[in-house]
Amino acid sequence: MKITFYKYQGTGNDFVMIDNRQHTFPKNDTKLVNRLCDRKFGIGADGLILLENSEEADFKMVYFNADGNESSMCGNGGRCLVAFAEFLGVIKSECTFVAVDGLHHAKIYDGIVSLAMQDVPNIDIFDTYSFLNTGSPHHVQLVSDLPNLDVKVHGEKLRYGKYGNAGSNINFVAQESPDVFAVRTYERGVEDETLSCGTGVTAVALAMHETKKTSSNKVTLKTPGGELQVSFEKNGQGYKNIHLVGPATYVFSGAITA
Repeated sequence: MKITFYKYQGTGNDFVMIDNRQHTFPKNDTKLVNRLCDRKFGIGADGLILLENSEEADFKMVYFNADGNESSMCGNGGRCLVAFAEFLGVIKSECTFVAVDGLHHAKIYDGIVSLAMQDVPNIDIFDTYSFLNTGSPHHVQLVSDLPNLDVKVHGEKLRYGKYGNAGSNINFVAQESPDVFAVRTYERGVEDETLSCGTGVTAVALAMHETKKTSSNKVTLKTPGGELQVSFEKNGQGYKNIHLVGPATYVFSGAITA
């Protein structure tokens, strides 16, 4: 089987994109997804995303982690899929799409995608970390020496040791100014550090506001792959009108024989 694919990245978080409106891709083939995402034996990516038709929106997003398993929401993946949909002519400057966590609205202008995330009803605050779900579960923890932190070692320890089999994404954070935070993320499913995580930086922005590290409702997050912005409104115990904003870029396309 010959598979036509497109590669996109959002601040270094990269994805294999496939137009699956004709339902030709074998979604249950975990090994195939894993191989396509493999950086040595496949195309190489943090995840694989299918664009499919939807009766209730402009399109549907089906997201797989690099390990081949279908997963929870991916913010950067959603932004990249909006750029892919624009390239295919499925949408113009605004759209709605359905993901595993529900309906999303998005806008794209000159390669910058603003993605509306789901409301976050509450954030659990502990002595040394916060925990919340921004479409995916996230542990958020301030650290003293972020540049030299071994994210894979410490992230893996928390991902499995604290959160068990289901796991959580782990975000390590350093504050640079009142509304700027540096972030490094260990992603479950990838089981390593990624250059950026959209739901992760969203979680960091909200957690930093909730713990009063910032009073701004628009926060800049600096990841190893680039900068993202998250804006939001406080809503009782939670947050609403959450938007993740940043670039989504086409890298290359091709065909691979499965």
